[in-house]
Amino acid sequence: MQIKDVETSNTGLDVDNVTKIYETQKGNILALDNISLHVKPNEFLALLGTSGCGKSTLLRIICGLEKTTEGKIINQGKTITGPGADRGMVFQAYNLFPWMTISENIQFGLKQKKASGRQVREIAEHYADLVGLKGFENQYPNSLSGGMRQRVAIARALANDPSVLLLDEPFGALDMQTRGVMQELLLDIWQKSPKTIIMVTHDIDEAIFLADRVAIMSARPGKIKEILDVKDGIPRPRNYHVKTSQSFIEYKERATDIIREESMKLLKLS
Repeated sequence: MQIKDVETSNTGLDVDNVTKIYETQKGNILALDNISLHVKPNEFLALLGTSGCGKSTLLRIICGLEKTTEGKIINQGKTITGPGADRGMVFQAYNLFPWMTISENIQFGLKQKKASGRQVREIAEHYADLVGLKGFENQYPNSLSGGMRQRVAIARALANDPSVLLLDEPFGALDMQTRGVMQELLLDIWQKSPKTIIMVTHDIDEAIFLADRVAIMSARPGKIKEILDVKDGIPRPRNYHVKTSQSFIEYKERATDIIREESMKLLKLS
């Protein structure tokens, strides 16, 4: 059954009856099927689902990188028609400019907006410090570890001061230990610099640990199958110890059951 989140607000982000169809030589592919969702200001929402369910497609539509077939995205009362400074996106691939220093990478978006030189430097210094890279500003990306490069990408997105931060499996390429540290760092950054965050992940533990709510998507065509209000059972602030709590385990069991059910549907269709 399709879950429809009908609340709307001029101060939040709304996914309003979004459908996405890809036209191919072999026929049309329905990627997203009539999704509606409201994300409150400064809420942390995780999109969780099986591979190919359309969660990254939905994120790219919210960013303005792809168009809807039907429906629309509204951020703070304004319909999204393309990429904008009100939304920042961090991909799994770091997408840093290798010929620029860490500071120059963080400054890039600000310079495109013609901010003053002193202001740009001060903002870059602030966000380098916020993500734990103070002292590395003059290094180049190829001298950094994967986790440090992703910190630069997050700092660059935050430096533009978007109202919405979009994360597409940002820690997917990291080893388990580094991933856990980055999750805690992201929570710390979010608490110090509140933003609306929408994060795509296939990692159930990650979604529950980070998010206020977890929107679980069905197998293709992507729909909202169920929304878990994690904040009701796992209050903030959080640290890694919550991953062994009874509430965490119960949310994980529920999410695992849904993901398994959707995965089995895919196997039966293949």
